[in-house]
Amino acid sequence: MDLGIAGKRAVVCASSKGLGLGCAEALAEAGVHLVMNSRGPEALEAAADRLRDTYGVDVTTVAADVTTPDGQAALIEAAGDADILVNNAGGPPPGMWHDWDRDDFIAALDANMLTPIALIKALVPGMMERGWGRVVNITSQSVKAPIPVLGLSNSARAGLTGYVAGTSRQVAGKGVTINNLLPGIHATDRADALDGGVVAAQGITLEEARAARSATIPAGRYGTREEFGAACAFLCSQHAGFIVGQNLLLDGGATVATI
Repeated sequence: MDLGIAGKRAVVCASSKGLGLGCAEALAEAGVHLVMNSRGPEALEAAADRLRDTYGVDVTTVAADVTTPDGQAALIEAAGDADILVNNAGGPPPGMWHDWDRDDFIAALDANMLTPIALIKALVPGMMERGWGRVVNITSQSVKAPIPVLGLSNSARAGLTGYVAGTSRQVAGKGVTINNLLPGIHATDRADALDGGVVAAQGITLEEARAARSATIPAGRYGTREEFGAACAFLCSQHAGFIVGQNLLLDGGATVATI
């Protein structure tokens, strides 16, 4: 399918690896020029070089912590007249409800709620003026079904979801859509970290931890960054203009819900 977005310009946060990289790859394959961001410059430049060579698109890199004001300013400056924004940031650490204090919650809100909102506020007005734009926020399956050990993530991502629910409907009339992608377990560093916590807590091997988690997923496996990126690219496409304020689960059926 021709996604109809060749020549557009996309900002993809945290895109040197994992789900962010999957989104950048799929957009590049569709002919979209990229502004890629991550904190680590070496992995970022390596990923950018590969996408330039493979797909022949322009790629600008911004090595910065986008959860900080300076990082946001650098990314917004590089974004220019971006047509597409993919918000993404690593999740907060797991733990128990009594483990976290105010500073922990502020850090989670900064990374997973306030940073996406800041970038939306900076880039969406230009999209509205030009009459076309796409915003995709990578959140979590925990928005649909909270995960007990991820209380920080549950809280921050639910807050962003509420913001998007109202904002998306205020900007849709100008040709701008805002939607959320809710990943379950994918084969990324985040999954490795969570599985590592199970290994430490239960005294089992990493392979045993992965097998046990896979058994909870009806699809029987972890997701891949490629299939996640394909879903993101479709939401960014010309064909997705009637999808507004939605939360799309990509979890292999793990979340049992009818709506």
